[in-house]
Amino acid sequence: MNHEIDFDKMHGLTPAIVQDAASGEVLMLGFMNRAACQRTLGSGYVTFFSRTRNQLWTKGETSGNRLKLVAATTDCDRDTLLLQVEVEGGGLVFPEGTRSCFTKPLFRDGTSEEVIETLTVRP
Repeated sequence: MNHEIDFDKMHGLTPAIVQDAASGEVLMLGFMNRAACQRTLGSGYVTFFSRTRNQLWTKGETSGNRLKLVAATTDCDRDTLLLQVEVEGGGLVFPEGTRSCFTKPLFRDGTSEEVIETLTVRP
């Protein structure tokens, strides 16, 4: 069985979806390069590659709200990771004081027109 992750499709990066292992809640999406993936698997704590800072960063390294790796799987194309984690620390992972990064509604049961009016879509 091929266990290689395809980092080439996105020029050295792969999306990594972070999910709470107990509840199934999606917490965030980050990107990993080969080094971030190796550090995550080796240390047991989620490390990403920052595209803006061009460096590795471990989630929670300053706040203490670290993401402890429970399981890692890949999709059928082997170009996206799903990381199931336990949140350590206070449990509020993001600077806005939320557990999940996905808090900005775009669509909910037919209310897309109202919500999308406030959304800026860049070309």
